Amino acid sequence: MKNTIILACVCALGVVAVSAQSRGAMPVASTSAGPQATSCGNPASPAAVPAGGRGAEPIFPAGQYPVQLPAKSLLGAPNDAPNPFMPGFDWGQLPEGRKWGSTASVTTAPDGTIWVTDRCGKSGAGGELCNGASAGIDPIFQFDTSGKMLKSFGKGMFTSPHKLTVDKDGNLWMADNGQHQVMKLDQNGKVLLTLGKKGVVGTGHDEFDAPTEVAIAPNGDIFVADGHTGGGLAGGNARIVKFDKDGKFIKTWGRKGMGPGEFDAPHTLAFDSRGRLFVGDRQNNRIQIFDQDGKFIAQWFQFGRPSGIYIDKRTDMLYVADSESRDARNNFGRAGLPATGYSMNIGARRGIRVGSARDGAVKYFIPDPCPYPYAGGTSFAEGVTADAEGNVYGADNLTDVRKFILKK
Repeated sequence: MKNTIILACVCALGVVAVSAQSRGAMPVASTSAGPQATSCGNPASPAAVPAGGRGAEPIFPAGQYPVQLPAKSLLGAPNDAPNPFMPGFDWGQLPEGRKWGSTASVTTAPDGTIWVTDRCGKSGAGGELCNGASAGIDPIFQFDTSGKMLKSFGKGMFTSPHKLTVDKDGNLWMADNGQHQVMKLDQNGKVLLTLGKKGVVGTGHDEFDAPTEVAIAPNGDIFVADGHTGGGLAGGNARIVKFDKDGKFIKTWGRKGMGPGEFDAPHTLAFDSRGRLFVGDRQNNRIQIFDQDGKFIAQWFQFGRPSGIYIDKRTDMLYVADSESRDARNNFGRAGLPATGYSMNIGARRGIRVGSARDGAVKYFIPDPCPYPYAGGTSFAEGVTADAEGNVYGADNLTDVRKFILKK
């Protein structure tokens, strides 16, 4: 047993024991998962259940609800693609006493290390999660692939850190949608460049409204997804803003809408090996693809509702995290989610879809273990990345980071 590591994943469907021998996994002596990691978005206590409700237990066992998900969603996202990954397990060995807060960000650096950002140990999104008592807590972490922490920093620097990008030179780019800024940092946390005005919301060339992620082109040009505010509503920015490598404004494109080149809550960005920009247009349940001048190339609905995108530029393997697809159904004796509005993507199961950035074919699917119909507005991975061996990492808004080992 000395060479065998037993990993336990406590998920919504029970406890899964995973044997991982010589697979780069780490022993999990004490999990760093936060308090909501196994909740699936259910009420945390009986007091949170509406009067007359039954609580968090499902009325119908998993897979026996009268309405079953189709093989493909109404927009063509497959729910039944093969899953070549082992069950996910809690990953990332945080300092003693520290638990994961909400996170939307996990990314692989050129040196193979894994970087994660959480909201200073707190649950939720937006707001001032890294202020007050949490101002002295680091939100940025670097790990090796086993989950051993190599460094952490960032205390007092951010308000609501959202997604972290690592460029080809190893510089870090943080989109802080709480203070409406983008920061470029070195790997010790020194600020090298700042875009946007702290605390100022606007549509100007030097202003943002809750930026969500940064992508860096091969020539160093900076692309910012701007507009987390107002998903499904009339307000908020909905655009891509382009700067040169020194932060000089070049252009912007996009507006609120559903047509080609329009956006609603652009939530994530990534470049493929050809230099095409992939935009996770989340509220529109699609990925849009552009050239670097903003010319529309294609739109893909088959990867579900994109909260996070990662593209391995060696292979053009595309990883897309869908943490929000839902409908109005519920499997619990309490009021369901609203029948219209935010995060509606009918018939799509949540999870991580893996496919080709070259032709859009979906090859694999890591399903959310939370039972359908979903109890809450979000669950499972909101951010996603993969390492050189093809193992997948998911960052959960519900206070966890999980690793999924590719079966050999």
